[in-house]
Formats: sequence, structure tokens, C-alpha cells
Amino acid sequence: MTTTMIAPSAGITPQLAKRDLVSIQDLSSQEIYSLLELAGAMKKNPAEFRGVLAGKQLVLFFEKPSLRTRLTFEAGMNSLGGVSFFVDQTSSRLGAREPLEDVAHNLERWIDGVVLRTFSHQTVAQMASCASIPVINALSDHEHPCQALADLLTIQEKFGELRNVKIAYVGDGNNVANSLVLAAAKVGATISIGTPKGYEVEPAVVSAARAIASKTGGKVKTTMDPNIAVAGADVVYTDVWASMGQESEAAERQKIFAPFQVNDELMSHAAEHALFMHCLPAHRGGEVAASVIDSPKSVVFDEAENRLHIQKAILVMLMGGGAYRFPRRSGVV
Repeated sequence: MTTTMIAPSAGITPQLAKRDLVSIQDLSSQEIYSLLELAGAMKKNPAEFRGVLAGKQLVLFFEKPSLRTRLTFEAGMNSLGGVSFFVDQTSSRLGAREPLEDVAHNLERWIDGVVLRTFSHQTVAQMASCASIPVINALSDHEHPCQALADLLTIQEKFGELRNVKIAYVGDGNNVANSLVLAAAKVGATISIGTPKGYEVEPAVVSAARAIASKTGGKVKTTMDPNIAVAGADVVYTDVWASMGQESEAAERQKIFAPFQVNDELMSHAAEHALFMHCLPAHRGGEVAASVIDSPKSVVFDEAENRLHIQKAILVMLMGGGAYRFPRRSGVV
């Protein structure tokens, strides 16, 4: 797909409908491919995009600690000519001091875009519904759409395509898994999810992904056997077994998830050329063996780099005014 370039008439800035990225579901398949194309162009020729967001201001509200997410958004905004402001919410969640609606209406008077990293997905959804400026989900308890898009960019770079790639996700059916299964379905990939009983990806998410896959040619499979999940996979993906806020469950989860560790034995069931992916931070000896994450098969730092490029594309698509926009939708998938 081609990103549409618009040349505004002199003195006139086209008014585009406000868009948010709360969930992968907010993007059509066509829009995802446009984001990937733009991110690839930005990665190849970053100098061509300097100044695209000159005069734009972005604010980041983070209720959870961050390395990759914060720095990639800040560095990305800076490289595009804009300015970012960081607000540490780790000691007080958004909406605790004053109604979230009031926060949203203040921000829309000062700022051009909002990035939220929150415990509750409802916080992101509510901010998006109240604010007249773009809102981006930088992680919630339900989804991590920026990570999933960076993952697609990485897979596309490594395999040259997405539709015929088989992705295996093993471990906790968490926010990363939710976004990944939806993203894979949107681009027509095959994804096999292996989780312990009681830790599956939400049934509603699986159902939605399967409905999407039925239209894109993708496949969504679920199993409680990690060996079946990774059989013949091109990509083997995992995440931490206990996410932020679940620290009290770590010891119990360690026992339950032990058979789902991505180690050399599990990787042997995947395709010989299979790559290993992880959104980071990782626990060597936990969800992944050091012999896997530190091997030539690992592309975890390529994923981390691609967070920068895909988030730059997201910022430009949502905040770039008339210079860039998503192509006209040909469908809702």
C-alpha cells in the first residue's frame, strides 16, 4: 500500500478526522501496511523526515516504568522536529487527582498528542473518547499495539512478507499476546498460541482474531502444548511470565509456566530457520534460556530498534496534519 501524500493549497491546511491508536482493532489491514511502509522509509532515510512534526508537542503520561517505550517516543518525536514532555504517574494514577475528562480537556488546549502507559485499558479508552487530539496506547493491561506493529515490521524485514509466515507465541496470554494475535490476523499471517490452562488469550480476542483471519487468509490456532504451538514455526515469540503488577504471583507462575520456557529443545520443534522474538525486558533462565536469546536466531534488539521507527510512523500518521494520512479505507478488516 502507498502512503498518500497531500500538497495543501497555499495557506490552507486540510482538516483530517482525529484518529487514535488504542487497540490494533483501530487499524485496518490496509492502514497497518501503510504504517509498515512509512516506518521502513523512515528507517532507510531518516533525514528526509526531519521537521515533519515541527511545532508539534507530545505529552507522555506513564503509570509504569519504561526504557524502550519512553525513549523511542521521545527520540522519535525529537528526530521529527517536535517536542515531547514526560509526566511520571508511577506514584499517582491518571484520574486520581481530578476527573480524567478534565485532564483530557486541558491537554487538548495545550498539546497535539497524548501517549499513555497505564495499568487499566479503560484509562486509555476514556482519554481517547474525551480528548479531541490523538491518543496512543503505549501499553495497558489489555493491549500493547505499538509493540505488535514493531514485531510485524521486524518479521517483514526478515522474511520479506507477512502472509505466509507462521508465528508461534508461547507463555502468558497477556496484553502483548492480545495485540500480536490481532495484528497477525490483520495481515493474514498464521499464529499459533500455546499457553497453560487458565492463562489463555481472552476468548473474545481469539474470536475477533479468527473473524478477521477468515477475511485476510490468516489462521489462528490455540493449544496448551508448547511443542504443538511451535511446530514448524518461522518465529517463536514469548514474554515474561509475570507482568508489572503481578509480582506477587511470580513464584506460582514460575512453576506453572516452566514447561513453556523457550529453550533449545523447544526451538528444535520450530523450522530450522526459525527466529526468536521477545518484547523485552527478558529474564534469562525464566521464560527464555540464555542459549536462545543470546543466539544468532534472536532478533530481540532488532525489535527494540523497530519500536523507534514504527512509533515515528504512528506519530506522523496521527499528528502530521495534511502532509501524511492513511489511505482511504477499502474495507473494515
